[in-house]
Amino acid sequence: MKIRVGYELTYQCPKPTPMILMLNVHFSRVSDLTAPDHLRTDPSVPIRGYRDSYGNWCNRIVAPAGSIRIFSDAVVHETGLPDAVVPGARQVAPQDLPEESLLFLLGSRYCETDRLTEIAWQLFANAPLGWGRVQAICDFVHRHVTFGYGFARATKTAWDVYQERAGVCRDFAHLAITFCRCMNIPARYCTGYLGDVGIPPVNAPMDFSGWFEAYLDGQWYTFDARHNVPRIGRVLIARGRDAADVAISTAFGENVLSGFRVWTDEVS
Repeated sequence: MKIRVGYELTYQCPKPTPMILMLNVHFSRVSDLTAPDHLRTDPSVPIRGYRDSYGNWCNRIVAPAGSIRIFSDAVVHETGLPDAVVPGARQVAPQDLPEESLLFLLGSRYCETDRLTEIAWQLFANAPLGWGRVQAICDFVHRHVTFGYGFARATKTAWDVYQERAGVCRDFAHLAITFCRCMNIPARYCTGYLGDVGIPPVNAPMDFSGWFEAYLDGQWYTFDARHNVPRIGRVLIARGRDAADVAISTAFGENVLSGFRVWTDEVS
Protein backbone atom coordinates (compact mmCIF):
# COMPACT_ATOMS: atom_id res chain seq x y z
CA MET A 1 0.00 0.00 0.00
CA LYS A 2 1.00 3.64 -0.43
CA ILE A 3 0.43 6.57 1.89
CA ARG A 4 0.59 10.21 0.92
CA VAL A 5 2.09 12.34 3.68
CA GLY A 6 2.80 16.03 3.93
CA TYR A 7 2.39 19.30 5.74
CA GLU A 8 1.92 23.02 5.22
CA LEU A 9 3.08 25.38 7.96
CA THR A 10 2.84 29.16 7.82
CA TYR A 11 4.84 31.41 10.13
CA GLN A 12 4.68 35.17 10.64
CA CYS A 13 7.98 36.76 11.69
CA PRO A 14 8.42 40.48 12.47
CA LYS A 15 12.07 40.32 11.36
CA PRO A 16 14.42 37.76 9.77
CA THR A 17 14.40 34.73 12.07
CA PRO A 18 16.76 31.72 12.03
CA MET A 19 14.90 28.40 12.31
CA ILE A 20 15.71 24.70 12.61
CA LEU A 21 13.13 22.40 11.02
CA MET A 22 12.82 18.66 11.70
CA LEU A 23 10.19 17.54 9.18
CA ASN A 24 11.79 15.03 6.82
CA VAL A 25 10.90 11.35 6.88
CA HIS A 26 13.47 9.47 8.95
CA PHE A 27 16.51 8.08 7.10
CA SER A 28 15.42 4.54 8.01
CA ARG A 29 12.36 5.02 5.77
CA VAL A 30 14.01 6.80 2.84
CA SER A 31 14.04 3.65 0.72
CA ASP A 32 10.24 3.47 1.14
CA LEU A 33 9.67 6.91 -0.41
CA THR A 34 8.16 6.58 -3.88
CA ALA A 35 8.03 10.38 -4.19
CA PRO A 36 10.61 12.52 -2.35
CA ASP A 37 9.74 14.65 0.68
CA HIS A 38 11.82 17.72 -0.20
CA LEU A 39 11.19 20.64 2.15
CA ARG A 40 10.12 23.72 0.21
CA THR A 41 9.43 27.30 1.21
CA ASP A 42 7.45 30.21 -0.20
CA PRO A 43 9.12 32.62 -0.59
CA SER A 44 12.15 30.57 -1.52
CA VAL A 45 15.06 30.82 0.94
CA PRO A 46 18.41 29.01 1.19
CA ILE A 47 18.16 25.67 3.04
CA ARG A 48 21.08 23.93 4.76
CA GLY A 49 20.74 20.36 5.99
CA TYR A 50 22.52 18.39 8.68
CA ARG A 51 22.06 15.34 10.93
CA ASP A 52 21.67 15.81 14.66
CA SER A 53 23.26 13.58 17.31
CA TYR A 54 20.36 11.08 17.00
CA GLY A 55 20.64 10.77 13.23
CA ASN A 56 17.55 12.87 12.49
CA TRP A 57 17.65 15.03 9.37
CA CYS A 58 17.34 18.76 10.13
CA ASN A 59 17.08 21.84 7.91
CA ARG A 60 18.27 25.36 8.70
CA ILE A 61 16.69 28.45 7.21
CA VAL A 62 16.39 32.14 7.95
CA ALA A 63 12.73 33.03 7.63
CA PRO A 64 12.29 36.51 6.15
CA ALA A 65 10.31 39.25 7.82
CA GLY A 66 6.61 38.73 7.10
CA SER A 67 5.03 35.43 6.10
CA ILE A 68 6.73 32.20 5.09
CA ARG A 69 5.03 28.97 4.03
CA ILE A 70 6.94 25.71 4.65
CA PHE A 71 5.55 22.65 2.91
CA SER A 72 6.17 19.17 1.52
CA ASP A 73 4.23 16.35 -0.10
CA ALA A 74 5.48 12.76 -0.45
CA VAL A 75 4.34 9.19 -1.01
CA VAL A 76 5.56 6.34 1.21
CA HIS A 77 5.33 2.61 0.46
CA GLU A 78 3.89 0.69 3.43
CA THR A 79 3.69 -3.02 4.09
CA GLY A 80 0.12 -2.70 5.35
CA LEU A 81 1.09 -4.67 8.45
CA PRO A 82 0.30 -3.45 11.98
CA ASP A 83 2.93 -2.78 14.64
CA ALA A 84 4.75 -5.94 15.67
CA VAL A 85 3.56 -7.72 18.80
CA VAL A 86 6.18 -10.02 20.36
CA PRO A 87 4.99 -11.14 23.82
CA GLY A 88 8.08 -13.29 24.29
CA ALA A 89 10.53 -10.38 23.91
CA ARG A 90 12.74 -10.46 26.99
CA GLN A 91 14.00 -7.61 29.14
CA VAL A 92 17.77 -7.05 28.99
CA ALA A 93 19.56 -6.63 32.32
CA PRO A 94 21.15 -3.16 32.69
CA GLN A 95 24.69 -4.59 32.76
CA ASP A 96 24.05 -6.33 29.43
CA LEU A 97 22.56 -3.37 27.57
CA PRO A 98 24.56 -1.93 24.65
CA GLU A 99 26.17 1.41 25.43
CA GLU A 100 24.11 3.27 22.82
CA SER A 101 20.90 2.38 24.66
CA LEU A 102 21.99 3.62 28.09
CA LEU A 103 21.12 7.26 27.34
CA PHE A 104 17.49 6.16 27.09
CA LEU A 105 17.51 4.90 30.69
CA LEU A 106 18.18 8.40 32.06
CA GLY A 107 15.86 11.23 32.99
CA SER A 108 15.34 14.01 30.44
CA ARG A 109 13.53 17.32 30.00
CA TYR A 110 10.00 15.88 29.99
CA CYS A 111 10.69 12.51 31.63
CA GLU A 112 11.54 12.93 35.32
CA THR A 113 12.62 9.49 36.40
CA ASP A 114 13.65 10.81 39.82
CA ARG A 115 10.08 11.88 40.63
CA LEU A 116 8.35 8.76 39.30
CA THR A 117 10.65 5.85 40.20
CA GLU A 118 8.97 4.99 43.50
CA ILE A 119 5.51 5.17 41.90
CA ALA A 120 6.67 3.03 38.96
CA TRP A 121 7.93 0.24 41.23
CA GLN A 122 4.73 0.34 43.27
CA LEU A 123 2.68 -0.04 40.08
CA PHE A 124 4.74 -2.44 37.98
CA ALA A 125 7.06 -4.45 40.24
CA ASN A 126 4.81 -7.50 39.88
CA ALA A 127 4.30 -7.19 36.12
CA PRO A 128 6.16 -9.82 34.06
CA LEU A 129 9.59 -8.83 32.82
CA GLY A 130 10.07 -7.79 29.21
CA TRP A 131 7.19 -7.25 26.81
CA GLY A 132 4.58 -7.89 29.50
CA ARG A 133 5.95 -5.12 31.68
CA VAL A 134 6.00 -2.55 28.87
CA GLN A 135 2.47 -3.57 27.93
CA ALA A 136 1.37 -3.22 31.56
CA ILE A 137 2.79 0.31 31.53
CA CYS A 138 0.92 1.14 28.31
CA ASP A 139 -2.30 -0.30 29.73
CA PHE A 140 -1.99 1.81 32.87
CA VAL A 141 -1.17 5.05 31.01
CA HIS A 142 -3.99 4.42 28.52
CA ARG A 143 -6.48 4.05 31.39
CA HIS A 144 -5.01 6.76 33.61
CA VAL A 145 -4.79 9.61 31.08
CA THR A 146 -7.67 11.24 29.21
CA PHE A 147 -6.87 12.45 25.68
CA GLY A 148 -7.86 15.94 24.56
CA TYR A 149 -6.25 18.66 22.41
CA GLY A 150 -7.29 21.23 24.99
CA PHE A 151 -4.99 19.59 27.54
CA ALA A 152 -1.82 20.35 25.55
CA ARG A 153 0.83 22.73 26.80
CA ALA A 154 4.50 23.02 25.95
CA THR A 155 5.74 22.76 29.55
CA LYS A 156 3.81 19.61 30.57
CA THR A 157 6.09 16.86 31.86
CA ALA A 158 5.50 13.19 32.68
CA TRP A 159 5.03 14.11 36.35
CA ASP A 160 2.38 16.67 35.35
CA VAL A 161 0.62 14.10 33.18
CA TYR A 162 0.56 11.59 36.02
CA GLN A 163 -0.89 14.18 38.41
CA GLU A 164 -3.36 15.83 36.00
CA ARG A 165 -4.41 12.61 34.23
CA ALA A 166 -4.95 14.41 30.90
CA GLY A 167 -2.92 15.20 27.82
CA VAL A 168 -2.21 14.69 24.12
CA CYS A 169 -0.28 11.89 22.40
CA ARG A 170 3.13 13.22 23.39
CA ASP A 171 2.05 13.27 27.05
CA PHE A 172 0.96 9.62 26.92
CA ALA A 173 4.36 8.79 25.42
CA HIS A 174 6.31 10.81 27.99
CA LEU A 175 4.63 9.12 30.95
CA ALA A 176 5.08 5.62 29.49
CA ILE A 177 8.72 6.34 28.58
CA THR A 178 9.42 7.55 32.10
CA PHE A 179 7.85 4.48 33.70
CA CYS A 180 9.88 2.21 31.38
CA ARG A 181 13.12 3.94 32.28
CA CYS A 182 12.25 3.72 35.98
CA MET A 183 11.87 -0.06 35.48
CA ASN A 184 15.30 -0.29 33.77
CA ILE A 185 13.89 -0.57 30.24
CA PRO A 186 15.44 1.86 27.70
CA ALA A 187 12.72 3.90 25.98
CA ARG A 188 12.92 6.65 23.36
CA TYR A 189 10.43 9.16 21.99
CA CYS A 190 9.24 9.01 18.36
CA THR A 191 7.40 11.55 16.26
CA GLY A 192 5.90 11.10 12.81
CA TYR A 193 2.76 10.58 10.78
CA LEU A 194 -0.05 8.27 11.86
CA GLY A 195 -3.29 8.40 9.88
CA ASP A 196 -6.58 6.55 10.06
CA VAL A 197 -5.40 3.55 8.04
CA GLY A 198 -7.26 0.41 9.04
CA ILE A 199 -9.56 2.14 11.54
CA PRO A 200 -12.79 4.16 11.22
CA PRO A 201 -12.08 7.78 10.17
CA VAL A 202 -11.48 10.13 13.09
CA ASN A 203 -13.38 13.41 12.97
CA ALA A 204 -10.51 15.62 14.11
CA PRO A 205 -7.84 17.74 12.39
CA MET A 206 -4.80 15.71 11.37
CA ASP A 207 -1.63 16.34 13.37
CA PHE A 208 1.80 14.82 13.77
CA SER A 209 1.77 11.94 16.26
CA GLY A 210 3.95 10.87 19.18
CA TRP A 211 4.67 7.30 20.32
CA PHE A 212 7.69 5.49 21.77
CA GLU A 213 10.05 2.57 21.33
CA ALA A 214 11.29 0.23 24.06
CA TYR A 215 14.49 -1.82 23.88
CA LEU A 216 13.77 -5.52 24.46
CA ASP A 217 15.64 -8.68 23.49
CA GLY A 218 18.23 -6.84 21.43
CA GLN A 219 16.02 -4.52 19.37
CA TRP A 220 13.64 -1.57 19.55
CA TYR A 221 9.88 -2.22 19.46
CA THR A 222 7.05 0.26 18.84
CA PHE A 223 4.52 0.99 21.59
CA ASP A 224 1.72 3.55 21.68
CA ALA A 225 0.16 4.27 25.07
CA ARG A 226 -2.45 6.61 23.64
CA HIS A 227 -4.06 4.18 21.17
CA ASN A 228 -2.78 1.02 22.88
CA VAL A 229 -3.51 -1.19 19.87
CA PRO A 230 -1.22 -2.11 16.94
CA ARG A 231 -1.65 0.41 14.12
CA ILE A 232 -0.92 0.40 10.39
CA GLY A 233 0.95 3.14 8.57
CA ARG A 234 3.31 4.81 11.01
CA VAL A 235 5.82 6.98 9.16
CA LEU A 236 8.69 7.97 11.43
CA ILE A 237 10.19 11.46 11.28
CA ALA A 238 12.53 11.60 14.27
CA ARG A 239 13.63 9.93 17.51
CA GLY A 240 15.09 11.37 20.70
CA ARG A 241 15.01 11.29 24.47
CA ASP A 242 11.69 13.13 24.53
CA ALA A 243 9.79 15.79 22.58
CA ALA A 244 12.44 18.43 23.33
CA ASP A 245 14.84 16.59 21.00
CA VAL A 246 12.44 16.33 18.06
CA ALA A 247 10.58 19.64 17.81
CA ILE A 248 9.22 20.15 14.29
CA SER A 249 10.51 23.73 14.40
CA THR A 250 12.77 25.76 16.64
CA ALA A 251 12.82 29.51 15.98
CA PHE A 252 15.47 31.84 17.34
CA GLY A 253 13.29 34.90 17.47
CA GLU A 254 9.69 36.09 17.69
CA ASN A 255 7.25 34.20 15.45
CA VAL A 256 3.62 33.14 15.18
CA LEU A 257 2.44 29.85 13.67
CA SER A 258 -0.53 31.19 11.71
CA GLY A 259 -1.27 28.11 9.58
CA PHE A 260 -0.90 24.40 10.29
CA ARG A 261 -2.03 21.49 8.12
CA VAL A 262 -0.86 17.86 8.07
CA TRP A 263 -2.12 15.00 5.90
CA THR A 264 -1.70 11.20 5.95
CA ASP A 265 -3.92 9.55 3.36
CA GLU A 266 -3.95 6.06 1.88
CA VAL A 267 -3.44 6.19 -1.89
CA SER A 268 -5.94 3.96 -3.68
